[in-house]
Amino acid sequence: MGTTQLESVPEPKYWHLKTVLSEALDSEFSVGEILPNERDLAARFGVARATLRQALEQLELEGRLQRRRGVGTTVAPPRVGVAVGTEQHAWPGAAGDAWQPVDCEQTTPPAAVAAALDSGADEPVHVVRRSRMSHGQRVATELLYVPAASVPGLTAIDAPSGPARARAVLRELQHLSLESQDRSVELGSARADDAKDLDRLPGSPVLVVTTRFAAEGRTAVLSVATYRADTCRLTFGDSTGVEIHHDPERQAS
Repeated sequence: MGTTQLESVPEPKYWHLKTVLSEALDSEFSVGEILPNERDLAARFGVARATLRQALEQLELEGRLQRRRGVGTTVAPPRVGVAVGTEQHAWPGAAGDAWQPVDCEQTTPPAAVAAALDSGADEPVHVVRRSRMSHGQRVATELLYVPAASVPGLTAIDAPSGPARARAVLRELQHLSLESQDRSVELGSARADDAKDLDRLPGSPVLVVTTRFAAEGRTAVLSVATYRADTCRLTFGDSTGVEIHHDPERQAS
């Protein structure tokens, strides 16, 4: 695509340039590809570098581009969907689950979590840490809080620690009969540990998805998942569940 003339366009130059750049991303670049430097891009489109930066910043806010430390500006992968309104209910770790177990430890949960689980303030629970990947990039992290009563068959022999221990906890959950599942989604700011895991700066916008799994008349598992806000999109349906899905064929948008 050749240089585009922007002089006669009534809208702000950077806004029109954003549209032109977005079209170029769809037709000329692939996910993860590094964009040319600002000087070359500004010359190609016949704009000042300040105008170019405004357009690039807007595309970054929209999740089309990512600025990666030590790499440069790259084309972002397709957004991971957080779809509100389906009725798919399943335990974490069930068939088709896209999350990857990272670690597991037994520790005392935060007071708010203990209250949600209706457990004693000093009662340790299994904390399973998982991650969600898209195009080789971590886009979400999750903490699963599992009381010992939810996995009575779990023993130290199953797996002492690490991902194997996490998988053992998830396997034991499948023996419970899931009665209900409800979730909430809210906008938050990345804490230092989340920011490090997600390759973002502390305070960057994130989506926090809290899920309560109920069995035997109690909260059997509490999930707190943190998504990069620039890699996610909310979709809505007719009912009250939430489904996490990813369409690998969809272009970043």
